[in-house]
Amino acid sequence: MGKPTGFIEYQREVPADQLPGDRIHHWDEIHLPLAEDKLQTQGARCMDCGTPFCHTGTLLSGMATGCPVNNLIPEWNDLVYRGLWREALDRLHKTNNFPEFTGRVCPAPCEGSCVLGITHPPVTIKSLEYAIAERGWQEGWIVAEPPAHRTGKQVAIVGSGPAGLAAAAQLNQVGHWVTVFERADRPGGLLTYGIPNMKLDKQKVVSRRLELLEAEGIKFVCNVEVGKDLPTESLLKDFDAVILCTGATRPRDLPIAGRDLQGIHFAMDFLTGNTRHLLAEQASPTLRDREQHGSFITAAGKDVVIIGGGDTGTDCVGTALRHQCNSVAQLEITPRPPIERAADNPWPEYPKVYRLDYGQEEAAAKFGNDPREYLTTATHFEGDDRGNVAAVHTVSVRWEQNESGRVVPQPIPGTEKVRPAQLVLLAVGFLGPEQPLLDALGLDRDPRSNVQTPVGQYTTSLPGVFAAGDCRRGQSLVVWAFKEGRGAAKECDAYLMGSTDLPD
Repeated sequence: MGKPTGFIEYQREVPADQLPGDRIHHWDEIHLPLAEDKLQTQGARCMDCGTPFCHTGTLLSGMATGCPVNNLIPEWNDLVYRGLWREALDRLHKTNNFPEFTGRVCPAPCEGSCVLGITHPPVTIKSLEYAIAERGWQEGWIVAEPPAHRTGKQVAIVGSGPAGLAAAAQLNQVGHWVTVFERADRPGGLLTYGIPNMKLDKQKVVSRRLELLEAEGIKFVCNVEVGKDLPTESLLKDFDAVILCTGATRPRDLPIAGRDLQGIHFAMDFLTGNTRHLLAEQASPTLRDREQHGSFITAAGKDVVIIGGGDTGTDCVGTALRHQCNSVAQLEITPRPPIERAADNPWPEYPKVYRLDYGQEEAAAKFGNDPREYLTTATHFEGDDRGNVAAVHTVSVRWEQNESGRVVPQPIPGTEKVRPAQLVLLAVGFLGPEQPLLDALGLDRDPRSNVQTPVGQYTTSLPGVFAAGDCRRGQSLVVWAFKEGRGAAKECDAYLMGSTDLPD
């Protein structure tokens, strides 16, 4: 601990973002760097607690407490304070294959469980992680490191999202030949098509890591859907082991009257199409070339209603604003969170408090208010004479116990509203993984339709087939996917070799 009194002497300071009114006119990342001396000061605020909760990675009240990949946070905070950036990067890479991703998109459960946060603003852990990773790329410390020896074992990974990439990196590191199958036209899964460019730049950040993984020997096969373009029999025959990292991509629908109207879309279709269109524009900037890539869902000039919250809803807000929508409203059926922790949400649980995320901040800058409307639900959609959605009918709700004792939303008479909408985006969560591939493999499923594995393990009911990420645990954070991918890789390596030296 380099500065025993640092947490007393220095105030929390986070890097600024570009002004909301400016950044909605482009798709570049919105973060601005923090000066090195200020980063070192922030590292000095770490208390080097006797019992640090920041890297525990446990679940409390259903949410992450501390870092799921068990980052050695106090150690690299101290190294940053001392100016030992290379050593900080080495320590960070011991537990996290891709800190440049988590440093951008993770909601930082580590900060929610920081011991300093009991009485003071917590350490800026996420900002320091981001800075360490970017310093590594800028200095040329992050380079391809192919394994010195190959085992001759062939491993197939289905899905190139966060879990798939983490599993691939770990297994390649110990010398297995790894082939990653991706049904989209580009690898990266959620990192490429699920998270908008202003949060995670595809060309500058995602592509550089994918290119490095390829240089290390990992093979990516895109435009191939296993079970459709590649028979599952071939997969099992040609590879010594398989890891399923297909995600939880079945969206939850909202089956109310008018759902079949044109202009009502799942949020991920909107976000994926936008990123695909943006990448096509960057590759072929002329109008003629852009038209060749087909249409996408645009919010330009429209009144947009987003039903649902969370990161997906926020990303829809930010994307719609960059399309120059006419207005945007976000409906959330839950109550507005409190400004400070509630009594039933104590430290070190993740703090469920009211905050303006980047999308809501941008909407407030453009339209004058937070677009979220809490305790509100849609009752039905209204269309025009051409079959297009024209309005959303809503009602306010209160949460009450029903006859069976469950707390459910109840409509409040007299609170009905009609909101104009030419585009409605459904961001109400996911139901689990798509089932055809799991059916073809004959895998056991849990009650939520996820791939069934023993508690704390990644082995499926089919020997040699493993599962990791959202298809095993349900929809979750990117950092949990990294943890799962690493865990599945360790089990897979032990299955192939009889033992393993891979860490969790």
